[in-house]
Amino acid sequence: MEPVTLTTPRLRLRAVGPQDTDAVYAAAQDPDIQRWTTIPSPYLAEHARGFTEQLVPDGWTDGSMFTFGVFLPAGELTGMLALTMRSLGTAEVGFWTAKEHRGHGYTVEATLAAARWAFTRMAIDRVEWRAEVGNHASRTVAERAGFTVEGTLRSSINNKGVRRDCWVGSLLPSDLGLPSAAPYLPAPARS
Repeated sequence: MEPVTLTTPRLRLRAVGPQDTDAVYAAAQDPDIQRWTTIPSPYLAEHARGFTEQLVPDGWTDGSMFTFGVFLPAGELTGMLALTMRSLGTAEVGFWTAKEHRGHGYTVEATLAAARWAFTRMAIDRVEWRAEVGNHASRTVAERAGFTVEGTLRSSINNKGVRRDCWVGSLLPSDLGLPSAAPYLPAPARS
């Protein structure tokens, strides 16, 4: 599929390309991004090139991962967000925020824009969020975006060769007042 561009009142979400390699490389030097995400560490210039020139376009082409750079109107990169297809109708959201742009709600806004797009244009009925236990910044973003934290999965993330526990949560179309692409039958309430 061809990449799409999404806009919000404060942001522009678009696929990154070679022109964004330097900005991605610079932002990814942040030790917190390298610690809490699965990007390589140390993060080298060739990693940024491979990301912007191959990984991002290939994901859009084969429909496996829809990656957006999150930009201010003037063009400054505030972060990255990707929706990775996990199974029929289910995508997993992943994101990071450049250090100087944290605390402004940009990633929450971008997550909601991408989820609305996925629910209305891609027939996705569940967006999952996962983060290593202890990544409170990611959990705060997910909760502010309306995700329901569903629990902890043991040994579910492999980050740089180490198995780690992770939190998992979900966002459904109904959480945003949108219809589902497929019928949803929730479990009966326990009495």
